[in-house]
Amino acid sequence: MRDSENDLRERVRAGERGAFAELYETCAGSVYQHALWLTGDWATAEDIMSETFLTAWRARERLHTEGGSLRPWLLGIATHKAENARRGLRRRVAFLARQRHPPVVADFAPEVVGRIDDARRLDAVHGALDRLRRHEREVLTLCVWSGLDYQQTADALGIPVGTVRSRLSRARAKLARFADEAQKKSEPRAARGEMTGEAAIAALPVREETA
Repeated sequence: MRDSENDLRERVRAGERGAFAELYETCAGSVYQHALWLTGDWATAEDIMSETFLTAWRARERLHTEGGSLRPWLLGIATHKAENARRGLRRRVAFLARQRHPPVVADFAPEVVGRIDDARRLDAVHGALDRLRRHEREVLTLCVWSGLDYQQTADALGIPVGTVRSRLSRARAKLARFADEAQKKSEPRAARGEMTGEAAIAALPVREETA
C-alpha cells in the first residue's frame, strides 16, 4: 500500500495528469466532506474542493518524493481554504434560505423532506462546531470525521502531534458540555429521556471516537 501511495505521489509530483485524475477520484469526496463540516455550506464546500485541487496542482512540485498518502496534504490545503471562506460567511443568512429547493411535487415529497432534514442536521452540527475555537474545530474534523490519525493531522496542519492530541481533547470536552447543555434545554420536550435535536447531533462525534 505504501509503495502504491508513494508511486502516486511521485507521478503527481511529476505532473502526470492521469495520476492527478486518479488522486481526484480517490480524495475528492473526503475533501468535499471536510470542507462541508468546516463551513456548513454545500455550495461553499464545492468551491473549496475545486480550489483545493487547483492549489494542489500548482504546488505539486513542492511535494516530497516519499510520505505515503496525499490525503492529509489535500485536507490541509482544504482547511486553509475553508478558514478563508468562513471569514466571508460570518453574517450569512439562514442555511435553508440559501438552498435551491426543487419544485414541490407530490411524488417528490419524500426527497424534499429528506433535503430539509439533512440541512437542519448539518446546521445543528455546524452550530455546535462553530462554538469551538478554530484550531480545535480543524483538529476535530480531521481526526474524527475525516479519519486521519494524529500524525497525519499534524502533517496536514503543520503542527506537533502533541498539539493535535491536546486540541482534540479540548474539542471533545467542549462538545460534550455543549451536548449536555442542549439536552437540559430540550428535556421538557424529550420523550423517555432521549436527547433530541442539536444535543444528539453534537454528541455524535464524541461518542463515535470514544466508543
